[in-house]
Amino acid sequence: MRKYLFGTGLFTAFTGGVTLLRGLREKEPFTWRQVLAWISWGISLALAIGAIVDLRRAASGKDIAKDSPIHGNERELRQDRLKRRLER
Repeated sequence: MRKYLFGTGLFTAFTGGVTLLRGLREKEPFTWRQVLAWISWGISLALAIGAIVDLRRAASGKDIAKDSPIHGNERELRQDRLKRRLER
């Protein structure tokens, strides 16, 4: 679970959201640039969560989409997961 929470994608999305929330505290009007920034943050968060889901599915032996960056490494991820289970 630690590798998911502290992965760079999720950590980056979280810090980006904090930055956007800090920008809302200022008394400036909400502009189209802020709208684009929030949309970009939402996309980044969705991609980070999707990568976590793909990692978990591949490690558990389930099929993942061919357009995933993890596709083709399922066997290695499964072997790593089995090693960790045997070490316990």
